[in-house]
This record gives sequence, structure tokens and C-alpha cells, in this order.
Amino acid sequence: MRKNKLLLLSLFIGLMLGSAPAKAVEQANDNAEAYRLLNLFADTLEQTKKSYVEEVTDKKLIEAAINGMLTSLDPHSSYLDAESFNYMSEQTKGKFGGLGIEVTMDNGLVKVVSPIDDTPAAKAGIKAGDYITNIDGETVIGLNLNEAVSKLRGKVGTKVKLSIRRANSKPIEMTIKRQEIKIQSVKSEIKEDSVDYIRISSFTEDIDKAISDSIIQAKKKLKNKLLGIVIDVRNNPGGLLDQAIAVSDLFLDKGEIVSTRSRNENDTSKVMASEGDIAKGLPIVVIINEGSASASEILAGALQDHHRAIILGEKSFGKGSVQTVIPLGDYGAMRLTTARYYTPSGRSIQAKGIEPDIEVKPAKVEELESYALNISEAELNNALKNDSDTDSKQTEKSKKSKEDLADYQLTRALDLVKALALYSK
Repeated sequence: MRKNKLLLLSLFIGLMLGSAPAKAVEQANDNAEAYRLLNLFADTLEQTKKSYVEEVTDKKLIEAAINGMLTSLDPHSSYLDAESFNYMSEQTKGKFGGLGIEVTMDNGLVKVVSPIDDTPAAKAGIKAGDYITNIDGETVIGLNLNEAVSKLRGKVGTKVKLSIRRANSKPIEMTIKRQEIKIQSVKSEIKEDSVDYIRISSFTEDIDKAISDSIIQAKKKLKNKLLGIVIDVRNNPGGLLDQAIAVSDLFLDKGEIVSTRSRNENDTSKVMASEGDIAKGLPIVVIINEGSASASEILAGALQDHHRAIILGEKSFGKGSVQTVIPLGDYGAMRLTTARYYTPSGRSIQAKGIEPDIEVKPAKVEELESYALNISEAELNNALKNDSDTDSKQTEKSKKSKEDLADYQLTRALDLVKALALYSK
């Protein structure tokens, strides 16, 4: 009797599968394969716990397995344990402990995306593109990104020794003292009595308000003498997507800012600019370099595609993917790449970067001393005096500071803004 029931059940299942759509059958086969692979994982876990040379906990093995699964997808997906998740949350709020560098994994080594302004890493001379090969004498090969970052972090006041490889340079050894990192994401100042220079070191919370305040204050101070704006996002590793959008929106009067496209075409989203340009059409120059990544590239790409700014400097990093942080309760979170972002013209900058409109490599500019016998009209005997009211101090004000001269890219950007303002008149 039982045999007959089993036979009838088998026939019924066979008929159902035979009449089911091919897609359903394929899904059933995929599910069956997934269960077999999960059994493989369970067997591997059990054998490792039983036979590994040292005792190891379930927590360590499973967290490593999850992280391995995610990091095998791309360099930006990973598992964040509770400690790493809290650390990441602190970063976006502009305060955390460590050296002050944004890093990624590249061919098994830790690659510096960019050092953050005024941090121990920046002061020690770490540069975008550097590779960290050893931390405290131990190789980074075999570590995942979270493990490497954990080794770089430590108690405030403690030191860490790094071995660094840099293109066209001998291996570099340096020891850096860890500090509490407090990021001032936006700094601004008036350059050459006519240009509002805005330095953005990272896209943390509410920087759009700081940038808006800077421009309002510059307009109030200079009135109709404000010629334009220089936005500096060199070595800016990115940050919050919504802040990249908000900053772009400050200068765009209409049109698309950025679009994101996931695997599901129905999830494509576009963000449009709201009406109003805070700069009222004044010339804008954005400076980028190889350390400008993610949110920095969204800003540069949006302003470039709308012809709202001239992009000057070097090709950017090329991170054109969007990561979603998915909390996992008491176990931290997972950071998963869920979409690619595109500039208004439809460009994906993933692994390509933003090409500057005007390429300017870093260079050193020096004022040349002249020892020739050069005599001006003013030095001649009985020379007529200038009867205009021009302030004699104006000449001194117009001279570039030594700091500006040392930054060739900034010097070029300031000159370009003034040239654009002159041409528009």
C-alpha cells in the first residue's frame, strides 16, 4: 500500500514538473544546486573545525567565509563586523581614529586611494597611488581589506611602521603616530582678492551648507569683485552620495546630476537638479587628480557634462560603483556593490575616471631672481609721478603667495578663472 502511494506521488510530481514552465524547472534545479553547495560549505566547516592545526571558533570561520564571498565579487564589497561598522559610521560623520588614509585592495596589496588633508598620513608624505606592502613588519599579502585596515588602526598615540612601494622610487619605510582624526571637510579662502577657493577633502555630512556659506560670504565681502570659484577635490576619496548630489545641485540650474543603474532595469534612478545656481553663472574651475574618487567624480562629471565648470588637473581614480550598506543586526553589516553610476551624458567612469578638460601635471614654479641692470621709469632722475589714486599696495596684493606658487595646478586654476571672467565681460 505504501509502495503504491509513493508511486502515485512520484507520478504526480513528474506530471507537475512536465507541465511547469521551463523557467520554473530551471529555478528548481538552481535551488537544488544551492542546497548541495550549502552542504559542501557545512562539510568544509566541520572538517576545518575538527582537523585544523589550531582550535578555531565558528564565528571566525563563518565571518571569514562571508567576507571571502563578498570580496571575491569586487574590491568594494565586504563584510563589516560590529567594530568595522561603527568605524565606518564615524568616518562619514567626520571624526575617527587612525592615520587618515582611504585605501583599497589591489593585487593583494593595500593601495592608497588618497591621504586626507592635515592627517598623520598626509603629513608623513603618503601619496595617492602608493602601495603598502608591510604593516609593522608583516606582509599584507593574504589579508583582506578589513584585516589590513584593522592593523592600520590602533590606540591614539601609538605608532605603526609601514613599508611603501611607489612608482619610480626606492622602497620607503616610515613610522607614523596614530591620532584621532577630525576632518574639516571644507576649507575656503579668498585668493588674489577675487577668487573663492573651496577645498573639499571628503564628502561628509552637511558640506553643501558649508560650501553655500563660503560663497555667500565671498559675495558679501567682494561684492561685484568676485570673479569666480575654484573647487579643489584633489585626493578626495569620496563619501556620501547625497552630498555629492547636493553640492552639484548648488551650481546647476536644471538637468540631470547623476543616474544609477542596477542589475534590474526597473531600479534605474535619475537625480535632477533643482532651479537656482548659487554662483549666478560665475566661472568655475574644478581641480582633480588620481586621488579624486567616487563622490568627487560625480561632482566633476556633472559640472563637466553641463559645461558649468572647466575640469583641470589629472585623470581621476575611476570608481563608478555604488555601495549599499546593509545592517545585519548585532553582527555588523555588509557593504555590497548594488549599482553603477553614470554622468548626465551617460558616461560610466568605472575603471576609466574623469578626463580633465585641461591636463595639468603637478610641477614646481619658482620666481626667477634677476641680477641684470634693469632700470624702470620710476627710477630715473626727475621722473614724473603718477597722479592717479591707485593704492601702491595693490601691486603687493596682486602678487601670488609663495604657497600658491608652490601649487602649480592651483596657480593655473586661478589664472583660468580670471581669464574666463575677463573673457565673459
